[in-house]
Amino acid sequence: MDIRNIAIIAHVDHGKTTITDAVMEQTGASSDGSMDSDSIEQERGITIYAKNTAVEYKGTKINIVDTPGHADFGSEVERVLRSIDSVVLVVDAQEGPMPQTRFVLKKSLEIGHKPLVVINKIDKPAARLGEVEEEIYELFLDLGASDEQLDFNIIYSIAREGIAKNNPKDDSKDMTPLLDAIIEHVEVAPNDTEAPFRLQSFSLAYDDFLGRMAVARIYEGKVGIGPVFVKAQNKKTRQSKIIKILTFEGVEKKEVSEAVAGDIVMIAGIDDIDIGETICENEDAEILPAITVDEPTISLEFLVNDSPFAGQEGKFVTREQIRERLEKELEVNVGLRVDFTGENFTVSGRGELHIAVLLENMRREGFEVAVSQPHVIIKEINGVKQEPFEEMTITVPEEYSGAIIEKLGKRKGVMTDMKHEQDGVRMLFEIPTRGILGYRNEFIIDTKGEGILSTQFLEFRPFVGEIKRRSVGSMVSGETGKALGFSLANLQQRGALYIGASTQVYQGQVIGNTSRGDEMTVNPIKGKHLTNMRASGSDDALNLTPPIPITIEKGMEIMSNDEYLEITPKNVRLRKKYLTENDRIKANRKSA
Repeated sequence: MDIRNIAIIAHVDHGKTTITDAVMEQTGASSDGSMDSDSIEQERGITIYAKNTAVEYKGTKINIVDTPGHADFGSEVERVLRSIDSVVLVVDAQEGPMPQTRFVLKKSLEIGHKPLVVINKIDKPAARLGEVEEEIYELFLDLGASDEQLDFNIIYSIAREGIAKNNPKDDSKDMTPLLDAIIEHVEVAPNDTEAPFRLQSFSLAYDDFLGRMAVARIYEGKVGIGPVFVKAQNKKTRQSKIIKILTFEGVEKKEVSEAVAGDIVMIAGIDDIDIGETICENEDAEILPAITVDEPTISLEFLVNDSPFAGQEGKFVTREQIRERLEKELEVNVGLRVDFTGENFTVSGRGELHIAVLLENMRREGFEVAVSQPHVIIKEINGVKQEPFEEMTITVPEEYSGAIIEKLGKRKGVMTDMKHEQDGVRMLFEIPTRGILGYRNEFIIDTKGEGILSTQFLEFRPFVGEIKRRSVGSMVSGETGKALGFSLANLQQRGALYIGASTQVYQGQVIGNTSRGDEMTVNPIKGKHLTNMRASGSDDALNLTPPIPITIEKGMEIMSNDEYLEITPKNVRLRKKYLTENDRIKANRKSA
């Protein structure tokens, strides 16, 4: 049987997973719905982990890898692109190519893939097919595509209805045009089964019974169960053994005794397998080209939760339990780095979302943990202090553009392009990662939720000096007890509150922000003094503004340097490192 290996790439929310699901449904490979199987993926509607599936069509096996679209998970995409033969680039018919489209397309063109383009959501009222086709062609030119790569085929689709067309006016009822295009335009995977086998791992998985597993592409030969050699650049060749081989069928995995060149399989038995290592039959076999993973750009501390409410909700609260969980995460999360040497664990990742997803998973498993404010990783390259820069693309209604340009200017952002589109103004900025930390929340408020913001890592550049990120101060509880509506009604005039009435609070907990950038210690548990006197208006109903709830991502954005984010299975709280006002004054004197 011929094998075709493809990856579906696109910007976040342009329809990769929906297309994959529609293809699986048509070929009878879908038994239980979506590729986005993780609960966080389903809630947020984004793909976080690259996933493999395989469908059979006209006697051909098509291995499909559904990749994440968010920049924080870019390291997932890069590895996948090395293991497949072509890419299906999905572009939204209204938004056109976006930053992540550019990033993943650039990587695949460099490797030499000839992409197949799908323009999705052509049923949108604001779809602009002609312009989007032109933008895609310009993007290919910008990225230095060869003449052969520029001669790409376009399929038009409405993925949520399971329809693909060769022409927007065609009458089509299913995804057949896309499947036919894959068979016609994607090269058959090389299938030299006579040579000694060589395969390369490009992704990791973990199983409680089988341990660490590798998802690998077989480049040559036939792979069976038994002894193998594992090789990598700058590493000693070691012997190991494959004890299980699984191939993909829809969202299921099927155990086989042998797999052949061209296929993508999951193997178990090599406990210390790593990304990019070559698994081969002969000890003197040539190593396959290395797969690199992008470096992390932000880091923060994970520490044991020691707040007054510690241990009330979580099952796993000790340092050792947090350590074990982070070690387990390192088995599969290759974009993550953890330093276990200090008193606290220093965790480095690709961005706030990358770390937030890990924390969200941990709290759902019953962990309690506190984290410090995220900081950008600063490097010294050739004696020059350098920091990560990102490309930020913003699409907003025109009336908000002035406020955004002003704010990003203060955060050391430089505008490189500005275009007027149907849905507003599209602006491109180059900005230090430090300038983005804590900005997304302000952006939502400044654009009344109507703006679209995406970022993409560019490179390390010389350090640009101090950036003032925060204009508000913290409103800190000076008491422990139940917050009362009477007190909160007075406090909400000084700033925005993070808690509502009847919430249990403790001394040192941050319960809101102050509109002036100063810290303020307040008493949220103070009740109304009861007297026999009555005055007009004194018993009017309290008018409380709904509080702004703190999520993990929001907390990481708004916290300041002397605060911790306390994360438990039921609550996310912001607190001061030093809980009493006296301790905070002493600490400030010391640092001064």
